[in-house]
Amino acid sequence: MADNPQTRMRRLGYRPPADEPEPDQLVLTEYVSGGRVAVITLNRPHADNAVTTALAAQLIEVLETIAARPSVRVAILTGAGVRAFSVGGDLYERKEMTKEEWLRQRQVFDRVLYNLRQLRRPIFTAVNGMAYGGGCEMAISTDFIIASEDALFGQPEAMVGLSAGGGSPVFLPRFLPPGMAMQMLMTGEPITAQEAHRLGMVNSIHPRDELMSAALDIAEKIADNSPTAVQAVKRAVQNGQGEPVEQAIAIMMDEHWRSVVHADRVQGILAFTNGEEPEYPDPEF
Repeated sequence: MADNPQTRMRRLGYRPPADEPEPDQLVLTEYVSGGRVAVITLNRPHADNAVTTALAAQLIEVLETIAARPSVRVAILTGAGVRAFSVGGDLYERKEMTKEEWLRQRQVFDRVLYNLRQLRRPIFTAVNGMAYGGGCEMAISTDFIIASEDALFGQPEAMVGLSAGGGSPVFLPRFLPPGMAMQMLMTGEPITAQEAHRLGMVNSIHPRDELMSAALDIAEKIADNSPTAVQAVKRAVQNGQGEPVEQAIAIMMDEHWRSVVHADRVQGILAFTNGEEPEYPDPEF
């Protein structure tokens, strides 16, 4: 007899939340490197950082604050605890929801993912442990991913009667061979960090206790560059993706010429010719 969905979900690592009070702050934000780097931490480790409506609302507020703060040049998204980045939407919260409550929560979750995709600042994910369902979808909604050696990436929605709705049917086939993406979505079985790295979904793998230092090293390298140029090249990549070649080139050149006439280009070239490191001001927005 086939395993029932609950048994299979438990085998993936899902568990009931620990009997602990909810933290006051479900999303932690720390500004480091002189305020240039924002570290965003999902803070429900007792529930493997499962996303409740309240956590999603706090995450939206954090992302919108960062979007309005020009001094922040790059953001890192990660999860608290030793087991998971996030196992996605909290199924224990959803168990008693009416159809209307589910749809209203879906709107909140969609706004989280939209804010991740549309943030002008660079934002990447440091995945520690399980990234399942909406957790995996949050990660692939950022600019790139690094991971701990024990990270797992999966979309088990079909095991509980759902078709994935947070972006994985759109983005996984762009990160992975389409057949592998389809297999993940249809079976619900996860892939390891090593397989995700081999296939190009994850940029680099690190021992768990070195993951955040590696993330901060990457973030500081980004923050040292011209924020105007970094944001421009991000827009060129995002807006040109999927376009015909000449249209993508036109999008790229529009961003290139905007950087050519910007003061950061003058500062950068002058510092280079003088054998100095440039010091770029915060962008206007």
